[in-house]
Amino acid sequence: MTATVSDRRPPAVPERTPVLEIENLSVDYGYDDDPAHVLRGVSLTLHRGEVLGLAGESGCGKSTLAYAATRLLPPPGLVTGGRVMFTDRDGSRSDVLALSDAELRAARWQDVAIVFQGAMNSLNPVFRVGRQIADGIRAHRSVGRREALDRAAELLEMVGISPDRLRDYPHQLSGGMRQRVMIAMALALEPQVLLMDEPTTALDVVMQRQIVEQIAELRERLGFAVVFITHDVSLLIEMADRIAIMYAGEIVEDAPAREIYQRPRHPYSSALLHSFPPLRGARRELSGIPGAPPNMAHLPTGCPFVPRCPHAADACRAGRPTLGPTAFAEAGRSVACTLHDGAREVPQELAQR
Repeated sequence: MTATVSDRRPPAVPERTPVLEIENLSVDYGYDDDPAHVLRGVSLTLHRGEVLGLAGESGCGKSTLAYAATRLLPPPGLVTGGRVMFTDRDGSRSDVLALSDAELRAARWQDVAIVFQGAMNSLNPVFRVGRQIADGIRAHRSVGRREALDRAAELLEMVGISPDRLRDYPHQLSGGMRQRVMIAMALALEPQVLLMDEPTTALDVVMQRQIVEQIAELRERLGFAVVFITHDVSLLIEMADRIAIMYAGEIVEDAPAREIYQRPRHPYSSALLHSFPPLRGARRELSGIPGAPPNMAHLPTGCPFVPRCPHAADACRAGRPTLGPTAFAEAGRSVACTLHDGAREVPQELAQR
């Protein structure tokens, strides 16, 4: 979906209290002596009511981060380090990775819910959608079947689907409607955090727009925080308050959405933004990113973006850059690039004020 910064921005978030803090999370794939390090010390903070966009090419670790943070990571994935701290409304904090199975079952859908990428694969094809929503409610709340179905009807109406579709099977709904059912199911227990793993990837541009506007409206009404995962940076510029750019299992830039759009500081962020055409302003030539993301089992020494970076130098190959302040000491944003360590001049396209 190609877009520019919209005049309709998400509402300002008055309180900046963390609700989900991912601290130095590391994940390996494989149980042998040479596993693939697919997440390497990732740290992110999601604040109440905030929309945090997570962007990057396929294979950079976005979905792995979501599944690891909710303990849904399938084998052979293994969390090898870090914490995922959830802060409840009363201020109590707990590490999701340290919860017992019973505590985890209670927390899922009630504290943190997830909308998966393929709605058709997430919904059971032999059960009506109303029953599937109601079963999720009854698994957490002591309510009768009729009351749960009434709640399911309210949820469908909330996401723009007529309640009489409760008796439909998933194959009787369009792709956009199935995705709305998944959103309704995720919001059934009024969670504080909603993780969305590329929920609009298989939809056409018009339906993508409708889903994004629906999420923005529900977030404003219900006040939950969102982690929106996608490879489409232009989509995040439309809806996110803040964007984190991932590459090769690491966060390489974290900044407010408008700052990322107007002044990207990492060469990879700039390359992603120049990979889609603007709808307004002067026409410009698109420039794709040469090469391909690295093999996570055999990462190059130093910065993993070196083989594709037009500004790579010896310092980039010598050591792995860590996430830190930009060369311009901008508040609220950080970048992992040797161009910002003071030893080199920042190129003009990455130094716009």
